[in-house]
Amino acid sequence: MKRFETVDAYIEGHPEWQDALVKLRTIVNESGLNETVKWGGPCYTSGGKNVVGLGAFKSYVGIWFYQGALLKDQLGVLINAQEGTTKALRQWRFQSAKEIKAAPIKAYIAEAVENQSKGRMIKADRKKPLSIPDELALLFARTPELGICFETLTLSKQREYCEYIATAKRAATKSSRIEKITPMILKKQGLNDKYR
Repeated sequence: MKRFETVDAYIEGHPEWQDALVKLRTIVNESGLNETVKWGGPCYTSGGKNVVGLGAFKSYVGIWFYQGALLKDQLGVLINAQEGTTKALRQWRFQSAKEIKAAPIKAYIAEAVENQSKGRMIKADRKKPLSIPDELALLFARTPELGICFETLTLSKQREYCEYIATAKRAATKSSRIEKITPMILKKQGLNDKYR
């Protein structure tokens, strides 16, 4: 997935969704949020906290709410794109620019900003035990130095690596991923450090 440096570049990089993205961007900017780019996509903040983001995909364009699970969702439009994985994030998807109406979107944004200003948030479950995939455990047993380097990483970085391996469906994919991450772990780098 390509990462963009500016919101303008993001919009230009998605020609099939330009009208919809411009419309959504205008609505969000009229809500008084601060526009920035995070993880290569448009992100809008209030008080330094992420409130909403924009995204373009093959079959839809959307606005996501970082703490969307807290919204009343009176229109029933919000979905959890990764059921069982994300707790707070919710998306509102559109198949065309014509579906995008300013008033309801602004109402959802206003509620999200109010929740953020009051400190309401769903926190990530940091207490769940780390589950190391068998492939990684075997690698650490064969290469103790690698296991030692892995242990020095923060729990969140360890989780990123474990999830990266565990979510691969094919054995060949797991092998290529292990090959990719081995030098990163030896350097005591996190999987996503280059994006931070």
